[in-house]
Amino acid sequence: MTTPDTDALPSRIGLVAFDLDDTLAPSKTAIDPVMSALLGELLDLVPVCIISGGRYEQFEMQVVRRLDAPAQSLARLHLMPTCGTQYYRYAPGAGDFEQVYAHTLTADERDRALAALEGEAKRLELWEARTWGPILEDRGTQITFSALGQQAPVDAKAAWDPTGERKERLRHAVAALLPDLEVRSGGSTSVDITRQGIDKAYGMRALTELAGVGLAEMFFIGDRLDPGGNDRPVLDLGVACHAVEGWEETAEYLSGTLLPELRRRAEAMTPS
Repeated sequence: MTTPDTDALPSRIGLVAFDLDDTLAPSKTAIDPVMSALLGELLDLVPVCIISGGRYEQFEMQVVRRLDAPAQSLARLHLMPTCGTQYYRYAPGAGDFEQVYAHTLTADERDRALAALEGEAKRLELWEARTWGPILEDRGTQITFSALGQQAPVDAKAAWDPTGERKERLRHAVAALLPDLEVRSGGSTSVDITRQGIDKAYGMRALTELAGVGLAEMFFIGDRLDPGGNDRPVLDLGVACHAVEGWEETAEYLSGTLLPELRRRAEAMTPS
């Protein structure tokens, strides 16, 4: 992808936000040591938010345990699992991340979501016989359909629906049955269901109060900013964004463009 000129960045960057899977790491995989180091450097300069469809335990395995950062840096890290339906901040006294809020689905919402996903997937012949783990997962604040299971290999996921057409057919069919809930495409093989109006744009708006940073000062990096992608609501919200394809491209952008620009700005503000 073409790296944008730094003029496309907000005039002041108060927070940098990321998608997780296929942006910071391959799907359901721990971040590379290179990415861990880059995130540590970024946290020295600005607050960072990670917002993705996975549950908190996934964030913990993929990112938190891999970060070699002091407590003062971790205190600048905002975690938003299940597309912003949950929010975690670092509590120095506890030495760990603690949940601040969670928009949990009711039993009725959960049961209807599970039934609609299974019924429509079977009707559309998208319910696979061979999977790596459960197809349906109750994440409390989100119900997730993963066509090949939560632990499917990255290459199998990529091959299942390379154009996104199968996933979109399922999303469309389920959305028609659940008009009171938010039904959207998730990762490469997943469909996510949350309460109405809660998506990544909701999470970014919540950050304006939680982090004290305006939308005009936020910068988002993700791999699904295309129309229909689960990162697209952030772009449609008006937040400045940069699209990537894979964590390697994110690492290249951070090391070659964003971090040097942030350092240049910090130096320019330092009294001589």
